[in-house]
Amino acid sequence: MLNRAEGMTAAEIAAETRVSVRTVHREMEEIERNLAGTGAFLHRKAGTGFRLEGESSEQTELLKQRLLKGKPADYSGEERKILLLCSLLEAGEPIKLFGLAHSLKVNTSTIRHDLDELEPILKRLSLILIRRRGYGVDIEGEEPVLRKAICRLAEEYLDYSDLVGDGYHDANEPVTSRLLSMIDKPVLLDVERSLWAMNWSWTEGLSEAAYTSLLIALSVTVNRIRRGHLITEAHLPETADPISSDWNEVTSFAHRLEEGLGLTFAKAEIQYIVTLLAAARDEADVGEQAHADVVMVELTSRLIAKVQQHTEIPYVEDRTLRIGLVEHIGAAMRRIREGTRIRNPLLSPIRKDYEELFAIVRQAVDELRLGVEIPDEEIGFLVMHFGASGERLNQLGHQLRAILVCSSGLSSSRLLAIRLNKEMPQIEVLGNVSWYEAARMPEDEYDLIISTIDLPLPKHRYVRLSPLLSAEDKAALLQHIQNHAGMRNAEGEPVNRRTTERKAVALEQLRLQAALMNEIVSLLDHFHVYPLDNERGDLDRTLDCALDRISQQEAMADQAKVKQRLLDRERMGTQLIPDTALALFHTRSQSILKPLIALYRLAEAVPLEDGAEAKVILLMLAPKQLPKESLEVLSEISAMLLSTQLIELMEQGEEREIRSYLAEGLQHYYNHRP
Repeated sequence: MLNRAEGMTAAEIAAETRVSVRTVHREMEEIERNLAGTGAFLHRKAGTGFRLEGESSEQTELLKQRLLKGKPADYSGEERKILLLCSLLEAGEPIKLFGLAHSLKVNTSTIRHDLDELEPILKRLSLILIRRRGYGVDIEGEEPVLRKAICRLAEEYLDYSDLVGDGYHDANEPVTSRLLSMIDKPVLLDVERSLWAMNWSWTEGLSEAAYTSLLIALSVTVNRIRRGHLITEAHLPETADPISSDWNEVTSFAHRLEEGLGLTFAKAEIQYIVTLLAAARDEADVGEQAHADVVMVELTSRLIAKVQQHTEIPYVEDRTLRIGLVEHIGAAMRRIREGTRIRNPLLSPIRKDYEELFAIVRQAVDELRLGVEIPDEEIGFLVMHFGASGERLNQLGHQLRAILVCSSGLSSSRLLAIRLNKEMPQIEVLGNVSWYEAARMPEDEYDLIISTIDLPLPKHRYVRLSPLLSAEDKAALLQHIQNHAGMRNAEGEPVNRRTTERKAVALEQLRLQAALMNEIVSLLDHFHVYPLDNERGDLDRTLDCALDRISQQEAMADQAKVKQRLLDRERMGTQLIPDTALALFHTRSQSILKPLIALYRLAEAVPLEDGAEAKVILLMLAPKQLPKESLEVLSEISAMLLSTQLIELMEQGEEREIRSYLAEGLQHYYNHRP
C-alpha cells in the first residue's frame, strides 16, 4: 500500500495476498492500531478502498525502511521450492537434508514435503530426484537437461527488466537474485553483443522471446562451463548441424565469446552451441505460422462476439483487435497446456481500472469451455486487448515520434499506444520494438523511447511507464519530454521536418496499398482447384501428391521440407474446420518462395489428428520472411473460412465461383482496411 498512492480496494488486496475480503477488513483494524505513533494514517473511502498516507514523505520513507528491515528471513512456499530447486541444480553433488533445511530456515519435515511436490516437476523435465538416507538429496540427469531446466526457471521467473536493466539491487527478491546469478547476468549482455556482431540473417527473424531465450541458454552454458559442469560428446545427438550457418561460422562465434569472456570451449561445447542456435531458429519457424490458423481465428471470433454481446461495443468491426487476439491466444494456449508459469505484473491495476470489463471477459472465456483452466493473469492480457480496442480513437496531429518497448507483447503495447494517442496527442507512436532493437536504433529515427521495462541504456535515453498510463506516468513522461526529448532544433526546422515526413508517409502508404492489391490479385490468379487421386489413410503420400501438383508454379525450394512442416503442424492439433470435411494446411518456411493457396478434393478421405478425417484440403503456403500486408491477406482468407457459404463452395463449388467469392471478400477488406 505504501507504493500505491491512489490506494487499493479490499478485493485487490485480497487477490494479491490470497485471502478473503473479510480477512482483509478484519486485519485492517489491527493494522490501523499498529500504525499509531508512526506518522502514517489509514484512510477508508467507499469505492476506492484503503489508502496509506504519511504526515510527511520522510516519515513515509522511514516507515517503509522499518517494515523492510523487520521483514522475516523466511520465504514463501513457492520461493522456498524454487530456491531449493536452484540449490540442487547448481550443486552437482548430494546435499544433506539438514543442510537444505538450515539454508532455507525451515525444519527437515518441510523440506521433505517440498521435495515431494518438486519430484513430479523434475520428472516432467526428464530429471530424477534422488533421496537416500546417509547419501542426501541429489538431482540426476544429463548436463544438457540440467542446463535446460535452469533456462526454464529463468524464463518463467525473470522479467526482461531483470535480465537487461541497469542492475538489480532488491535483496528482498531472493528468487530473482538467485536465478540472475545462475545465468550470470553480467555475461548475458556480453553474449548478446557477440551474437549481434555475427550479423546472421536468421537471427533477425527471431521473435523477442526466442532471442532472449537463446541468450539465456548461452549465458547458462558459459556459467556451467566456469563451474566445471561440462558437455561431453556422449551428450550430443548423432546427427548434427541443421543450422543454416556452417561449422566455421559457429566456431567463429565461439572464438568471439572466448576472447570476450576469457574461457575456452571444447569441441563438444561448440557442437552444443550449434544445437542451441538450431533450436532457436526452429522454434521461431514453428512460432511464425501464418496468421491463418483457422482454429485460433474461429476461437477469437467467438470470444469477440461474446464480449460484444455483453458490452454492446462493436468489437467485431475492429480488425486490429482480431489480429492481435489471434496472435496472443495461440501463444497463450500453448503456455497453459505446457504448464508454463504465467505472470502479469499489471493484473492488480487492470482489475481496478477495468473492473467491469474484466468480469465480462472472464465470463466470456468461461462460456467458451476450452477444456483448460484460464488463469486471471491471462484474462488480464485479454482485457488489455479489449481495453485498447474500446479506447481506439482517430489519430490527431503529432509533434514527437516515440517507439515503444513492452515486455507483455502486443496487448500492453497497443493499450499504451491508444492511451498516448488519446491523452497526449502530441506524441506519434512509430511502433513497438524489442529491447535489443531499441538499444541499437539510431537516435535520429525517433524523439523518445517509452518502455514498460528497464533497458540496457542510460536513464536519460528512455522513460519507463506503465501500459495503463496513470497520472504519475503522464507527469513522468511530460518531465522526460521537457528534460530530454524536446524538439531538436529551435529554429523551426521540426515543423518543416514533420511536413516532409508526412508527405513521405503518404507516398509510402500508396506504395503499401499497391503492394497489398498486387498480393491479392497474385494469390487469386494462381489459385486453382485440383482433384487428387490419393490413397486412403496415407496423409504423407497425399501431401506429396498435393505439392507435386503445384511444383510447376515454382513456389518451393525444398518440397520435402515443406511437407514435413505441414505434417508437424498437423501433429500439433488437427486443422480440420469443425463440422466440415475441409482441413486447412498452412505453414511458413524458408523453403517456400512465394505465397500460394490451392484447393484439393480428395478421392479418399485421409485421417488427421484427434480421429478426424478430411475430404478437402485447402493449402496455404508463405515464405518465412513476409511483409505484414501479405500476412494480413492470408489472415483475412482464413477468417473468411468461418463463412458457411465459402465452406460449401470449397467442398462442392466450381473454381470460378470460389475465386469470385474470395475476390469479393478481399475487395471489401481492401476498401475498409484501417
